[in-house]
Amino acid sequence: MAVWDDLVGQERVVEQLTGAARAAGAIVGVGRGAEPVSGANASLMTHAWLFTGPPGAGQITAARAFAAALQCTSPDLALGGTPGCGFCDGCHTVLAGSHADVKYVRTDGLSIGVGDMRDLVLRASSYPTGGRWSVILVDAAHRLTEAAANALLKGVEEPSPRTVWLLCAPSVQDVLPTIRSRCRLLVLRTPAAEAVADMLVRRDGVDPHTARLAALAGQGDIERSRRLAVDDQARSRRTEVLRIPLEVGDIGGCLAAAQRLVDTAKADAEALADTQDTKETDDLKAVYGASEGGKAPRGMAGAVKELEKRQKSRATRTRRETLGVALLDLLGFYRDVLAIQLGSTGALANEDQRQALDRVAQAGPPESTLRRIEAVLACRVALDRNVDPLLAVEAMTVALRAG
Repeated sequence: MAVWDDLVGQERVVEQLTGAARAAGAIVGVGRGAEPVSGANASLMTHAWLFTGPPGAGQITAARAFAAALQCTSPDLALGGTPGCGFCDGCHTVLAGSHADVKYVRTDGLSIGVGDMRDLVLRASSYPTGGRWSVILVDAAHRLTEAAANALLKGVEEPSPRTVWLLCAPSVQDVLPTIRSRCRLLVLRTPAAEAVADMLVRRDGVDPHTARLAALAGQGDIERSRRLAVDDQARSRRTEVLRIPLEVGDIGGCLAAAQRLVDTAKADAEALADTQDTKETDDLKAVYGASEGGKAPRGMAGAVKELEKRQKSRATRTRRETLGVALLDLLGFYRDVLAIQLGSTGALANEDQRQALDRVAQAGPPESTLRRIEAVLACRVALDRNVDPLLAVEAMTVALRAG
């Protein structure tokens, strides 16, 4: 399987990246007709790339596939084959996250700090140890602090000849203008539901009917669609969220729905903490050689405190992401309601909720649905501004009733 196979509905992006990978091979002298930097295809390759697109479109998947193609060692390259075979040692180790010359940068917390970025910039100044390129892949580049973004700018401004930066962000506006002006922009599009459903059938063995419903409900988010197709708990949580429009008939129902939504997000964060946090703490103590009931080794207290800080940040992010998914589900529901009210005959994202959609659509005019959509969007903005989650969601559910 080629490294590009999981990029759903992104044919233009794949074409551009494979062309760049071929040019990169020419730069380092790999493949048929390989030439030095002065070769005709060298302009297709650059040292910094910015991958953007809607949630779940596959920015990180595209960046990882490109990293693998840059390190591809397939013998077919000498015959003009496409970089990114998916089987060679270079491709395999990149996709497994173990390639010595490919560094993944991501955070479970709310931001990426300046210390981490300075270390990366220093690493980027050196040549690859075994691969053809030194690749630094920054997932969620929009989470860089201002100081970290300024440190990254230095690395992008003064690149090593064999270093490639791959940055992923939701949109070009989420990255500093000084950074994005030095990157080649790749915009991924929302994949069609048919393409996502086909991928679920082909890759995950989902039956076609379930795959179609999951692809529609996922609204273009490939990973979300996959979870809805294979995870009973994910489907159950979505069903709970889509009950909200039917439960906001009075203030009591509004407040109860809001409390349940926030409690679900909190439970998700606590479930993650029960497993991942405990393992991380135990692993850290093992590194320091701490014994049960014994005195903490020197330096361990500070390390534990730093770990707890990261875990707290991750819990906050988990709560926000869970609420964010729920709000996207609500937006999809009300968009479907509006489509019904306006007489649209196209496929609905929530076809499995047709009875509820019809009931809400018949209860009021399109203007009310638009006000409800605005209430959900306002809740998203409030959460981004660190408003207390319960207050933000309560304000939304009350507005849904008044809409």
